[in-house]
Amino acid sequence: MDKTPSESSSEDVESRASETISVRAERGNADAQFNLGLKLASAGTEENFAQAANWYLKAADQNHALAQYNLGVMYSHAQGMPRDELQSAKWMRKAANLGDAGAQYAVGMSRQRLSLQEEAEAACESRIEAYKWLHLAARQGYLNSEAGCNSVAMGMTREGVTEGDCRAAAFVPGAGKD
Repeated sequence: MDKTPSESSSEDVESRASETISVRAERGNADAQFNLGLKLASAGTEENFAQAANWYLKAADQNHALAQYNLGVMYSHAQGMPRDELQSAKWMRKAANLGDAGAQYAVGMSRQRLSLQEEAEAACESRIEAYKWLHLAARQGYLNSEAGCNSVAMGMTREGVTEGDCRAAAFVPGAGKD
């Protein structure tokens, strides 16, 4: 059965757009690399996850915050690579430092969980950091961040909350350590 001109035209446009993303990704464009990774990851197969992780890594190495976040998630969930919580945390911190609200929430919650296992002084520092990251995510309207921030604050001193507020106020995306 022959295709109608409009069917053929829309498939050609989609094919050219897909080729353009692939070509741009191969040339090193971080946004195209991220988009190609997203397309592959959405297929949901192990082989596609591995290819997606490869494209995310290329974009993440160019400071693409969403690629860094997605790579952190993939390491955490063993999607396309072995589970590696250290690599997951590394990429989440990088994305959080670039201002990604989802990564900031993840880092904040991770620091809160860590504080529950630490000695008093280290736990205090972890809660201050948790509060800072959750406060930053809440400022961007990230779901559950405000509640998480309030929950962390309940276990902090007034001085700790003030320090967390100061750290959040001083935060400049891209200026922090990885």
